[in-house]
This record gives sequence, C-alpha cells and structure tokens, in this order.
Amino acid sequence: MSTQFASPNEYGPSISLEDAKKVTAAALSVARKNNWTMAVAIVDPGGYLVYYEKMDHTQLGGANISVEKARCAALFKRSTRIMQDMLDSGSAGLRMLALPGAVPVEGGIPLISEDKIVGAIGISGSSSANDGLCAQAGVDALK
Repeated sequence: MSTQFASPNEYGPSISLEDAKKVTAAALSVARKNNWTMAVAIVDPGGYLVYYEKMDHTQLGGANISVEKARCAALFKRSTRIMQDMLDSGSAGLRMLALPGAVPVEGGIPLISEDKIVGAIGISGSSSANDGLCAQAGVDALK
C-alpha cells in the first residue's frame, strides 16, 4: 500500500474551511462508530492550521500530535504511514529521525483536490492504525 516516494502533486491553494470541516466530520464519524476518541487537525499546504477539533475525553497528547502529523504530511508531501514503514524497515529509515518535522507515525495524509495538494489531515488519539483509518475516511470525503 505505501511507497517511499513523495507525492508528485504540486501544491495548490489552501483547503477551504468548508472542505476542512467536511473532511473532519468524515474522520470523526469513523471514530464515533468505533468508540475511539480523536483529535483532528487540518492544515494548509504550508502546514498552517485551518481547522481543529478534539472529541471529549481524547488523550491530551493527541492534541499536538494531530497537528504535527498533519504538518508533516503537508510539508513532506507524503503520508506519515510511509515514514513509519521506512523507519520499521531498518537502519535506512533511521535517517528520517534527523529531519525537522518528521513524524513517522501513521495518521497524517496529504489532502488532494484537482490534482493539487491543498493541505493535510492529521489524527491522533487511538492506535496508529486506527488513526490512519480515520484519516483515510477524511481524505475520501474530499474526493
């Protein structure tokens, strides 16, 4: 599923607030259905926060982690799952730990509209796999 390469898509204009809310709602719908508590951050292509929502009782650490996952996905033009997989693969992936802003934990995915990166979603609050499922639901809502 994952690849080691960054998205070939160019950066585009920022995701709108309306679309950011739509992406967040889809992600949180999956979380609610599974009784997971999550924090969701939507950033623009430059990694600046556009929209943020945290469910009641979400672990406090998830607040900042969701923002950092989203920033990482936007700035590096790739899913944080790809970075996690690279790190899991061995010593070559260890270099990424020296990259400022790298978050090698699943849950951050670039958001693409009209073949341009318009931002990214970052989710934290459950396991990495669950964070990734919710993030993907958000991505799918933008399509």
